[in-house]
Amino acid sequence: MAREETRTRKSATVPGSAATDPQEAVGPEGAATRAWATRLVVVGIVLSALNLRPAITSLGALLEEVRDGLGMSGSVAGLLTSVPPLCFAVFGVMAPRLARRFGPGAVVCAGMAAIAAGLLIRPYAGETVGTAGFLAGSALALMGIAVSNVLMPVIVKRWFPDRVGSMTGLYSMALALGTSAAAAVTVPMTKALGGSWQSGLAVWAILAAAAVLPWVPLVRDRGTAPAERAPARGEPSAPLRITRSRTAWALAVFFGLQATAAYITMGWMAQIFRDAGVSAGTAGLLLAVTMVMGVPLAFVIPRIATRLPHQGPIVIALGVCGLAGYAGLYLAPAGGAWAWAVLLGVSNCAFPLALTLVGMRARTGAGVAQLSAFAQSTGYLISIPGPLLVGVLYQHSGGWGLPIALMTGLMIPQMLVGVLAGRNRTVEDEAAR
Repeated sequence: MAREETRTRKSATVPGSAATDPQEAVGPEGAATRAWATRLVVVGIVLSALNLRPAITSLGALLEEVRDGLGMSGSVAGLLTSVPPLCFAVFGVMAPRLARRFGPGAVVCAGMAAIAAGLLIRPYAGETVGTAGFLAGSALALMGIAVSNVLMPVIVKRWFPDRVGSMTGLYSMALALGTSAAAAVTVPMTKALGGSWQSGLAVWAILAAAAVLPWVPLVRDRGTAPAERAPARGEPSAPLRITRSRTAWALAVFFGLQATAAYITMGWMAQIFRDAGVSAGTAGLLLAVTMVMGVPLAFVIPRIATRLPHQGPIVIALGVCGLAGYAGLYLAPAGGAWAWAVLLGVSNCAFPLALTLVGMRARTGAGVAQLSAFAQSTGYLISIPGPLLVGVLYQHSGGWGLPIALMTGLMIPQMLVGVLAGRNRTVEDEAAR
């Protein structure tokens, strides 16, 4: 944290920058209000992060029941699994413009409300309208997730400029916890609710509704939010031409390749183990281990990343774990199954690292918003073909040799662009050249 605090103290002396110490900007009464609002923001960040994946992983746990209940064909079910990254790419682009118009907190608040409404509507709309209604409800929830995905780094940068690593770690850990909890709890919770898949999916709307509550007082009293740092002399005040930045492109490709690896792991790893002779129950437990690895590491990795001048070594370390895990899946998938699950779980922690880089590679809140939208939208578009291509290769080759070779091949460029994205520079500087 010493390096982060040093950078913050330096930025406070830049001409035209806003004070970073609330005590300096407001009186004692205002400082108390700001402290209360800061604690509320922390609660809002954690609750929001918990809701950024259950809409996806709860459906994965009950996909067979949903297919039977709605009479979905295999192709439609495949389309349904490809909808999340597509929605993240399409709706995430809107987030910076909405944030400029209404404020990032208000947009995240609306995003949580959209998640709650979508999760509540989709199972019952599917029952009455059919597959189209189910897809519409899913799209509403995914729209809320998309804008919140993009704006969480913005909120962290604005409220906690001197604690980007620790706060990114906190919400990354909450995100990983929500992901794994929904995967593990949805089936037994559905049985406890009478075995109805509609109830098993709709119950997650309660958690999303709870995440709305901390943001409501912050939206009503927008004066408690820290002021955006004014552009320093020589900095552009207009929106960045983000596509001019090589770092932005490197981060977008890194984000897309790590998302590809994560979706392939979530979608196919259990099947790889089952085809190797591992029981279905053990294969599911191995997948859960892979996902749970992200809970503690998602908190640790961002804190380490913000203390390093270059994040390339972390990228390399995570990539080597991924390569070792894929080699194990190819050579002895059943013999060392637990080791491969752990290694791939570590490798998938490239996601919290990517989120941390979004906050570090831009100097201003507006820059973070643009970079986050560009990197995530472009990255999720890149990730769409990966899981589908793995399925095609598996079906046509009759084995896992070619799919694992594809996963291994994608890890190499992920490491290369990750090293480029980890260099100590900002998109504002690159876009201005």
